[in-house]
Amino acid sequence: MNSRRSRTPTSLSSPSRSNRTNRSAPESAALRPAALPRQGLAIEPERKKQLAAFQKTAGFRFKSLELLNLSFIHRSVSNETGCRLNNERLEFLGDSILGAACATLLYQKYPEKPEGELAKIKSVTVSEDVLSAVARLLQIDTMLLLGRGEELSGGRGKKAILADTLEALIAALYLDCGYRAAFDFISRIFSPEIDRITENDYHRDYKSLLQELCQHHYHSYPQYRMVKRSGPEHERIFWMEVNVDGTVYGPGTGRNKKSAEQEAARMALQALEKQAAL
Repeated sequence: MNSRRSRTPTSLSSPSRSNRTNRSAPESAALRPAALPRQGLAIEPERKKQLAAFQKTAGFRFKSLELLNLSFIHRSVSNETGCRLNNERLEFLGDSILGAACATLLYQKYPEKPEGELAKIKSVTVSEDVLSAVARLLQIDTMLLLGRGEELSGGRGKKAILADTLEALIAALYLDCGYRAAFDFISRIFSPEIDRITENDYHRDYKSLLQELCQHHYHSYPQYRMVKRSGPEHERIFWMEVNVDGTVYGPGTGRNKKSAEQEAARMALQALEKQAAL
């Protein structure tokens, strides 16, 4: 997945606008949801309710529930059922759409930054770590359709699966509603991440990610405490720990409290992600 994220298409057009000059041919037949094979895409009433609730939370509305549902089907379902339909092809397409949209956002937002700095910001923005964190905020983990083996192995909490599914969702939105809808969605959910990344010298803002995770899963905030500080004034080292729902992680160390808190938050996130994968 990561190897593909560096590639951005030279142009992307909305599938809903293609082939308008040729009325005798099906409109963008290769991209329209109706052209997708239907076998195995039947959706149960309860699943339809889940998809409707997800759309309301995510802030968009699909014309094709089958296409939206397909974006959540992991390849492990195909491996176990023999049904060839899964979200891998959507993930391939979504990777390029996300890259193009993020590049556009950065180009517009930072006219003074050179290409090298824009590339650094983009590489962090579309990284597996950030994508999986955004996927959790959207509650994509609750929408995944996994094979039994992948479910038992903790696939619902795996960063790679969450990141891939977010890309598949972006592709499905593009196919169903057009590039503008996909771009607007990407802009809405990734602009805050871009701001955090630039504010933290193109690194992840672990404190914000941990706070969002705590609010989502525990309905509380992480609590930081300074354990000690050592060294002379000009080489002071701070030791900070963080309490997440009664469990203490750390301590993280840094040349100031802010950097030590970031390190403690990183340690907590790493431990929580490992637990989610068990």
